[in-house]
Amino acid sequence: MSLLRYFVGVLYVPTMLVGFIGAAVHMIEKEKNYSALFGLLVTAILVSFLLERWIPYQKDWNKNHGDVMRDFLHFVVNEVSNIVAVLSLPVFVALVPIDGIWPDAWPLWAQLFLAILIADMGITLVHYASHKNATLWRFHAIHHSVKRMYGFNGLMKHPLHQIIEVLGGTFPLILLGVSQEVAALLALSVAVQLLLQHSNVNVKIGPLRYFLALSPVHRFHHVKRAAEGDVNFGLFTTIWDRVLGTAVFDLEKRFSSVDLGIETEPDYPQDYFAQLVKPFRRIDPEIL
Repeated sequence: MSLLRYFVGVLYVPTMLVGFIGAAVHMIEKEKNYSALFGLLVTAILVSFLLERWIPYQKDWNKNHGDVMRDFLHFVVNEVSNIVAVLSLPVFVALVPIDGIWPDAWPLWAQLFLAILIADMGITLVHYASHKNATLWRFHAIHHSVKRMYGFNGLMKHPLHQIIEVLGGTFPLILLGVSQEVAALLALSVAVQLLLQHSNVNVKIGPLRYFLALSPVHRFHHVKRAAEGDVNFGLFTTIWDRVLGTAVFDLEKRFSSVDLGIETEPDYPQDYFAQLVKPFRRIDPEIL
């Protein structure tokens, strides 16, 4: 690997997290420009695609596995639902019968950081429960049916499971009276983090692996054997995995498509609409 590619691998994560999210905070703080957030997300996806092809973790994961249109449809549906949720937030906050105690006087970046920590706890616990509860797993299994990991399919989720995760992450924030500005920034932050979790960029994260749930950490979660893959549930951080005793990392471990998927359902449907109806069909109890 050339020196330039090495440094790009080192700088990729800080650029995505600090660069894009920092730019989003600036846009909301100075201009209240919500529409620009979508443009930032699209730019982040394009950067992800470009660097995945320049410095890939697995070259084969850059090839179309017949999943591009499916992943695009998941992206559109789930991001539209996120936009609707953000726009609806003032209504939900107004319905709370108690005055919120959200620290509105804090700088916007500090409010976002607090929101990320709170949402990370709720989403991580929902994620953990989705591997332990058979009904939740039916809807979450879609996310584990991937046979390659690249940034875009981090956004691949069943819409109903997406709603459950969003509720798990945002309900405490609604009770606290979080603002629409912070909620919009949180939605963008989640999308950027999902890009990073599934990234096929050969990143160098060093000691960040002890704190952040990035792709070298998250790949362990997608091992197709449940006994090995029921680890590293965190969305943003590894904090709650350390509490749950599910934090795992091995610097020497390498992954390929052979390691991914669902061992008990090797023929899980890959078509978008087939995936939507799959959780509602009867399944053999032996695969649970």
